[in-house]
Amino acid sequence: MEDLPEPLLAEIVKRITQTSDLNSLSLVSKQLCTVEAEYRYAIRIGRGLNPSTEALVSLFSRFPNLAKVEIDYSGWKSTDAEQLNNQGLYVLSSHCPSLSDLALSFCSYIDDTGLGYLADLKNLRSLRLNRAPAVTSTGIFRVVVGCRYLSVLYLVDCKAVDNREWLEYFGRYGSLGELVVKDCDGISQYDLLKFGAGWANLQKFEFEINGDYFTLFARDPSIVSGYPYSYDICCDSLKDLRLAHIITNEEIGLRFLLGKCKALETLYLEYVIGLHENEMISLFQRCSNLKIVSLRLRPLHYEDIEYRTALTDASLKALAVSCPMLHVVELTFAFCDPDWPTEIGFTQEGILTLIQSCPIRALLLNGASILYDEGMKCLSSSPLLEKLELVDCCSITDAGMNFIIQAPCLRSLTLRQCNKVTDNGMAELARSQKLESLTVIGCRRISLKGVRGAAKTVRYSAEFESLESLKAMNMNIK
Repeated sequence: MEDLPEPLLAEIVKRITQTSDLNSLSLVSKQLCTVEAEYRYAIRIGRGLNPSTEALVSLFSRFPNLAKVEIDYSGWKSTDAEQLNNQGLYVLSSHCPSLSDLALSFCSYIDDTGLGYLADLKNLRSLRLNRAPAVTSTGIFRVVVGCRYLSVLYLVDCKAVDNREWLEYFGRYGSLGELVVKDCDGISQYDLLKFGAGWANLQKFEFEINGDYFTLFARDPSIVSGYPYSYDICCDSLKDLRLAHIITNEEIGLRFLLGKCKALETLYLEYVIGLHENEMISLFQRCSNLKIVSLRLRPLHYEDIEYRTALTDASLKALAVSCPMLHVVELTFAFCDPDWPTEIGFTQEGILTLIQSCPIRALLLNGASILYDEGMKCLSSSPLLEKLELVDCCSITDAGMNFIIQAPCLRSLTLRQCNKVTDNGMAELARSQKLESLTVIGCRRISLKGVRGAAKTVRYSAEFESLESLKAMNMNIK
């Protein structure tokens, strides 16, 4: 192999994607070690990293063409060796001029000084910060000003970052295509209005806050009295939108996006309190390119009469009529009493109409007590359905399993806490020999013995999940 010309060796190295394979290749010979190092474009390092200047210089000098670096200290304890610090980021910025993508997770030793060194990375296009407690808006501003081509910014659990001028500067002079803000106490949904003209270029946006938003009388923690709200903002390029755990009863806030978007392809609304159905119907009618929709809902009081989730079959009808490319749907209902089916604004008929009207390939129904075996019979006629996940669907029985296995394209089935399905239902799946994958979690009437042979790949657990896990909620009280 060493007789091969270097350009051909380089081409071989470029086609190897697994890090373990690249590491093994570099041990074969000095020539391959040299070629592999020269063409390695990405590395991922963490707790095993020696953070001394000498070690870092040696590491980053070995890979002169690095474009992507991920540094992850998840699981790190104070008794472990020291972490990468500001000096380490200086070494990184000095020895990796081609770096375009940097992710820093659980890096407690890095502050604004370290981020200031990143401003020298003129090719940096993506920065992801996950739990960087010492980083403030000053450090973010330095990166925003220094890295002219920055187009992706993730801020996750960065408690010290607030709403200073970096947002306004980015909106005026930047070209951000992706912005993700999760659990940053200093940034409210209203502060993000400062992004101004920057919304016009944004293609992906996520905003999430966590805390006590599930209490009935919770207030939006980001409401600011006397704030000069303004909503004359264009977001025509936005394709991917996720809003999670925001409360919009008293003010509009980021809900303005639902009235502005025209090009959405992916929409995640997770326990957003204050949704208006007319607004959602209008959104679905405008966004005919929608391909993925996830709605996680809980019941609330409406007009002091009804107690139900915010959306009804009218919203599902708008989706069915206006979104012909919709192929992935999640409908999750939390805190809905199965004995009171009207707490869910949708009906079984409304859900089935949506599934039958769109080319649905993947469907997740969580807490859908309104779905019965007759509904499963209708689902079985879905010509394109490949993946079905039923979570906390308490009305489905073994008869439903007999129906759904007849779906022509079904390959993957997940059952979580569906307690009326038994081993007899699993026997129906086994007899069909159709499923590629079966996952059963917390279904108390299904045994390990019962799932054997029901699919080519089977995952089974008898453990019950917490409500937080089952409903995909984050209820950490701050």
